[in-house]
Amino acid sequence: MQTDHHSICNGNQSRAGGWGGAALSPELFEGIKRGTLVAVAALAFGLPVMHLYRAYTAQQSPVSAGEPISSNTGNHTSSGTSAVDITHRQQTQLEKLQQPQQRQQRQQRRYADFYAERASSNARFVANWVTDTNDNRNLSFVIIDKKNAKLFVFSAAGRLLGATPVLLGAARGDDSVVGIGQRPIAQVRPEERTTPAGRFMGEPGLNTSGEDVVWVDYEAAVSMHRVRVVDPKQRRLERLASPTTADNRISYGCVNVPVAFFENVLSPQFKSRYGVVYVLPEVKPMRQVFAAAYAATEKYAGSRTARWNGHAAPRQF
Repeated sequence: MQTDHHSICNGNQSRAGGWGGAALSPELFEGIKRGTLVAVAALAFGLPVMHLYRAYTAQQSPVSAGEPISSNTGNHTSSGTSAVDITHRQQTQLEKLQQPQQRQQRQQRRYADFYAERASSNARFVANWVTDTNDNRNLSFVIIDKKNAKLFVFSAAGRLLGATPVLLGAARGDDSVVGIGQRPIAQVRPEERTTPAGRFMGEPGLNTSGEDVVWVDYEAAVSMHRVRVVDPKQRRLERLASPTTADNRISYGCVNVPVAFFENVLSPQFKSRYGVVYVLPEVKPMRQVFAAAYAATEKYAGSRTARWNGHAAPRQF
C-alpha cells in the first residue's frame, strides 16, 4: 500500500511537472505569437465595423422601445433571419405605431363655432365648409345671409366674433347689373338695387364721401358700411331694430351695418388687410353659387353623400 501510494503521488507530480517544466521550442513559441497578433488585429478591425453597422441600421429603421434586436453575424442573424428582414419588420412596426396618430390627424373635425348664436342651416353649411377647407386662406371672413338679413363675422380659425341684423338691397336678385358701379346713384332703377351673391375679397377703403367702408365688390360699388340716416322717411334704424326681416330691404345694394357693430367688430377685421365675404344667394341654388362646397359634418360622419339644403350632392373633398 505504501508503494502504491507513492506511485500515485509520484505519477501526479510527474504530470504536473511535465506541463510546467517542459521547455517550448522556438518554432512553437513563434507560432503562438503570430496567432495572438492575428486574433488581436481581427478584433480591432471587426468591432468598430460592427458598431457602425448597427448604428446605421438603427438610423435607417428606428424601432419602438422594448423590441429585441438580434445581433447580426455577417448578413444573417443568429436565428437565420437576414438583416433586410429585420429592417422591414422594424419599419412595419413603426408604421403601425404611427397609423393611429395619422388617422386622428386626418379625422380631426374642423367646424365653424357659432357658440349660441342662431343661424340658418345654409349659413352653418357654408361656414363649416370654409373652416374645414381653409377656403378663407387664413383670413377673417364674413357670411351674409340675405334671406334672413343677418351678417356673421368670423376669425380666421372659424370662431364667431359677432352677428347682427343688416339692411340689404331693395330688389331681390343675386347679380349686379353690368356697369352699375359707374352710374350716378339717381340712375339706378329699383329693380337693379340688388346685393350680389358669391365669394368676394373684402378690402378696406373710402367711398366718394370719404367715409371708411369695407368693399365687397368695388366694380359694382357694393360695400359694407355704417347705416346712414339720409332720409328719415326710410326709417333705417327702425328697420334694423324690428324683429322681422321683411323690412330690411331698403338700400341700393350696399350692406348697412349698425354703427357700433361696424366700428367694434367688422372694421377691425379689415384694418390694413383683406378678408373674405360670402354672400348667400336668395334666388339661385346654393350649389350654383358655391359649387365646391360640401357638408363638413357628413364628411366626418362617414356619409356617402353630402347634402346641400336637403338635396343630395356629390362629395367634393
